[in-house]
Amino acid sequence: MLKPKYNITPKLLANIKRIGIIVSDLNNRHFDKLSLVKLEKSARELSAYSSTSIEGNPLPLTEVKRIIKNKPEYIRDSEREVLNYNKALGTLVGDLRDDNITFNLGLIFKIQKIVTDGLINSFNAGKIRREPVFVNDPRLRKPIYLPPDHRDVPGLMKDLVNFTCSNKTKLDPLIIAGVFHKQFVIIHPFIDGNGRTARLATKALLANMELNTFNLFSFENYYNQNVTKYFENVGEKGNYYELVNQIDFTNWLEYFTDGIIDELFRVRKLLATENVSPQTSLKPFHQKIIDFIQEKGFITDRDYAKLTDRAKPTRNKDLNKLIDLGLIERIGKGKATYYKFKG
Repeated sequence: MLKPKYNITPKLLANIKRIGIIVSDLNNRHFDKLSLVKLEKSARELSAYSSTSIEGNPLPLTEVKRIIKNKPEYIRDSEREVLNYNKALGTLVGDLRDDNITFNLGLIFKIQKIVTDGLINSFNAGKIRREPVFVNDPRLRKPIYLPPDHRDVPGLMKDLVNFTCSNKTKLDPLIIAGVFHKQFVIIHPFIDGNGRTARLATKALLANMELNTFNLFSFENYYNQNVTKYFENVGEKGNYYELVNQIDFTNWLEYFTDGIIDELFRVRKLLATENVSPQTSLKPFHQKIIDFIQEKGFITDRDYAKLTDRAKPTRNKDLNKLIDLGLIERIGKGKATYYKFKG
């Protein structure tokens, strides 16, 4: 069983308390639904950009936004990385919203399979590696870390998931999420996609903090601001078997919670300064559409007609306004038409 070594330092304790206060404040405030939808869309774009950028993807944020919006048919690997991450994040957010998620090895395999789709062969997608790997320094392009032997990985991953699930009522969720993130990187269970999978799985754990503004949250953004510092804190150097009994999670947990505080402040500032003009503000009938899509995943005109007594031409105007605002998109034609949040 995994028994991570760490100390609850004054800084770490202060960070945990501070996060609790900010989360409580955000959860107890009411925000305009239009602002929340817009900021969720922005957070997903920022997460896809930041998490792939950490791994060396050269695409700027403006290009990432364009790719996510247009979903081009013919794409390069760098573009596929972005689309895969956005798809995995969208799947994760949808499952969390529907309360249809169980944290286990199956979820981790599912995430890795999505983020590596079309980038590695199917033999290695969604499956623990079957061969040795090295971790290179992205700047020096030299091996700096030798992860555990592939034959030991299944047992180590089982221990990690057991630690994560069995301590939900014993440890602060920030400690659990932080330990999971670093230990996952240490194990390096996959041929490819380890960093992206670690960050997405950590998002799922952070959602257990009951952070209602979770969908606006992009802690990947904090890591991407100083990638060198992130790698120095989350990774190790040397041979796993020579390091395993010396690994201390304390510095990482302080850094990890620093990042969450930084991102929470960013979200709170955005929410406080978000201005909604009369031209873009949602009316009660618009919010009915948004609420229905949030619950069901999509809405049809027939669904909307049951929610309101507005005539069909007026209902079309309502839906078109949300399309013009970039909040939803129309899928299909004729009677098969439905509307969902714009990806």
